[in-house]
Amino acid sequence: MRTMLQVRNQRAATPRDRARQAVPPPTVTDGQARANTRDPFFDNAKYLAIVLVAVGHAWAPLRDDSRTLAALYNAVYAFHMPAFILIAGYFSRNFTGRPEQLRRLVSGVLVPYLVFGVAYVLFKRWGTDDPDHPFALLDPYYLTWFLIALFVWRITAPLWNLVRWPMPIALTVAALASFAPSLGNDLNIQRVLQLLPFFVLGMKLRPEHFALVKRREVRLAALPVALCALVTAYWSAPRMEAGWFYRTYAAQDLGFEWWAGVVMSLALFGCGLVLTVCFLSWVPSGRRWFTALGAGTMYGFLLHGFVVKSSRWWDWYEVSWVATPAGQLAVTAIGAVVVTLLCTAPVRRVFRFMVEPRLDWLFDRAPRDAGADAPTARAR
Repeated sequence: MRTMLQVRNQRAATPRDRARQAVPPPTVTDGQARANTRDPFFDNAKYLAIVLVAVGHAWAPLRDDSRTLAALYNAVYAFHMPAFILIAGYFSRNFTGRPEQLRRLVSGVLVPYLVFGVAYVLFKRWGTDDPDHPFALLDPYYLTWFLIALFVWRITAPLWNLVRWPMPIALTVAALASFAPSLGNDLNIQRVLQLLPFFVLGMKLRPEHFALVKRREVRLAALPVALCALVTAYWSAPRMEAGWFYRTYAAQDLGFEWWAGVVMSLALFGCGLVLTVCFLSWVPSGRRWFTALGAGTMYGFLLHGFVVKSSRWWDWYEVSWVATPAGQLAVTAIGAVVVTLLCTAPVRRVFRFMVEPRLDWLFDRAPRDAGADAPTARAR
């Protein structure tokens, strides 16, 4: 009887009613689905790494007058960008150059490089009263080096998936670049090549490798390793050229013999890798109050540079209290708070047109590829 009533109701239903019944009930929105697929561990790691980047920039003007800050600065610079780059490599491991990947690469990396390159130069012209400061497409200004480096690394990702020994080759490239001043400054190529091994390593990592990092024995071992790194940084602060950490120069540019570049390239890679493991072992795996900010780290990275440059050009560090221990703590906190605010959703909505512009109008909606043409070729 119940089945017959159901059949009668279906027959009596209008086409609109049947259409409504055929549509499944809503579950989650696209934005919620994307949020649910994000791994909190990597968002936490990216947020904490970008805080260290901002704090390191806040410490820079103070390190000449404080050996402690100089040691902390060197220790942080040994791994904060390597950690960031390693994670970028991990998320580029499936990059094959498909049309949708190339569209994201252009709209999310190349175009922001051009936009912020212009914005930073205009800001410098205004902030330093230098109206003739040139625009240089091939000479990344300040933080924009990371965007052009990411573009180069990611566009070459298929090659690193193709070669048999990617890590030895990447380390060799970095070592060769470290004593080749003839490479020049175009595209900040020294940094691109000297930091390449971290990106390639990230590409070769898998989820199980990050699970190993979170093991209890690794977290415990990270404590004495980090302490040893801090002691070494304190000892070496007045003895070591900080320019090594920037990877911007060849050994000869820093006043050393060529072989020092090879030694330091390998040593800095090993040191950066060990400290990155320590850092990642302490990153929480679950959701925290700052987890959502991990999706906006590129905003914090690119926008906090305007605050950093303002502090230098307008002599914010000349205030007497800044040089005191309390002032140094305040500067550290201000750096962390500023970059945190710049990663928040309201800021991302305002500056999305610069960091993540929508460029649907620029691309062919249905790009053709070799796979699409293959059936036609066979039919002929």
